[in-house]
Amino acid sequence: MHSRVVFTVCLSGAMFLAACDRNSPEAEVERAISDLNVIDESNLNDVMLSSADPGEAVTYFTRAANEHPERIDLLRGLAKSLVRAGRTRESIAVWDKVAAHADAEPADAVEQADALIRAGEWTRAEQVLDTIPPTFATFKRYRLEAMVADSNKEWSKADSFYETAVGLTTRPSGVLNNWGYSKLTRGDYAEAEKLFGEALRYDDKLFTAKNNLVLARGAQRNYDLPVVPMSQIERAQLLHTLALAAIKQGDTVTGKSLLEQAIETHPQHFEAAVLALRALESTVVN
Repeated sequence: MHSRVVFTVCLSGAMFLAACDRNSPEAEVERAISDLNVIDESNLNDVMLSSADPGEAVTYFTRAANEHPERIDLLRGLAKSLVRAGRTRESIAVWDKVAAHADAEPADAVEQADALIRAGEWTRAEQVLDTIPPTFATFKRYRLEAMVADSNKEWSKADSFYETAVGLTTRPSGVLNNWGYSKLTRGDYAEAEKLFGEALRYDDKLFTAKNNLVLARGAQRNYDLPVVPMSQIERAQLLHTLALAAIKQGDTVTGKSLLEQAIETHPQHFEAAVLALRALESTVVN
């Protein structure tokens, strides 16, 4: 019995000494668990940002950021979640906090500028982009630079930024479409048509590029549909767009024919085309 008591006391003492030893197995286990918790939390943050409901993500990051206001990763998560939830104005206030944080990075300024552009604050977005060092060359940074230059009608700068952005991504369809639309608004229809066609070579499902391509062709009085993949509904919609382009330029006979084709092509009732045709016929009769 006495030996058992002695053994227990010795064992307790040994455990106490081990707990005091930073290199003890117990301390290593605690550190491993702590690291695992950080990894789990990081994974959860990624899940909340990418696949969670935007409202749930906002709730999660709001609570986490309130509990740990010093952590920039949680502030970033909250700002991005607010953007996803369509609460852009609120996100700007959070991005301002991120930008003022000691651990802020150039990528944070890019996201801040993106939120400002979404909110229509072009001047401030430009000021934020101007703070980013030129060595930070990312696709998103130069896509935003191009958009700001476009808004200022600085066409040479816009073209340069669009070209740079295209070279920094393997999926340039969206930025090519934006660049083409920029050319379209400037009246450079042939170049716009070329850029929309290039966008569709990267993504032949991008309907906005198909519609813009038809607008560019119509502006050149080319009323034939382009040879691109399209569903029956898309074909009807593009014929409708082409018809409106023809009517706008005074080619009403062609426009009427295209509207009739659009109505006939659409598998359901095509209300917009029907109304446009009625309006055109009424105008011609009057």
